[in-house]
Amino acid sequence: MNPLRRYETIMEVLLAQKEVTVNELSERLQVTGKTIREDLAKLEEKGLLIRIHGGAMLAQSDQLGILSAKEPNIKHADKKSEIASLALRYIQPRDIIALDGGSTTLEIARRLDNQPLTVVTNDLYIISELVHKDEIRLVVPGGYRLRNMLAGPEAVDYVRGLNIQKSFISATGVHLQHGFTIYTNDLVEYKRALISSSATVYGVIDHFKFGQCALRTFASLSEVAMILTDSGLSEETAQQFRDTGIQIETL
Repeated sequence: MNPLRRYETIMEVLLAQKEVTVNELSERLQVTGKTIREDLAKLEEKGLLIRIHGGAMLAQSDQLGILSAKEPNIKHADKKSEIASLALRYIQPRDIIALDGGSTTLEIARRLDNQPLTVVTNDLYIISELVHKDEIRLVVPGGYRLRNMLAGPEAVDYVRGLNIQKSFISATGVHLQHGFTIYTNDLVEYKRALISSSATVYGVIDHFKFGQCALRTFASLSEVAMILTDSGLSEETAQQFRDTGIQIETL
């Protein structure tokens, strides 16, 4: 198994259980403990995990860009609320929108009025939130369950055949050089399909994620029309991103 695939597997394990031992990873990946410790050191350098005695734990558990399988992430709820309020300004009755998986997009779903609207989503929490709003047409791609998401080639193919007006995309990090990133490869193709099928793409990114970079890039800065973020973003950082041509909006 090549190093990049090992890194992805390590992150997948941490996303599922938040902490893992060197012995567990060595057995799962069929490599030596020395190799695992070297891998953990490289991932720690990237800020993706924290090494502890005998293993590692997930760093930035509130910044995953995806939710825990057990319960929605409610850290920084005030920041997510700000971003959701911004997003609602761009959603009109009868729009066809897509809500990517994540705690911020879940907050958008919670705030949507019960109105004529088509919403495409693969997030089980968002589906649960919207299923009771009978004026909203809920479109759910196929695929297999991956934590709280539906993923796989069926979901990707389905989304590629849609005409979406506005997509609201989440990420683990957004970086001046590396663009929009996520921990593992599982959802990259789905996110790519949303972007290619959408007339306008909005990034919904809290200020903690600016300057952060995870393992996989799924979009360049130029592929997103605007980033909606919270008031915690410094003007200096906002201007650095504006200088690349992307719009940044806060309340």
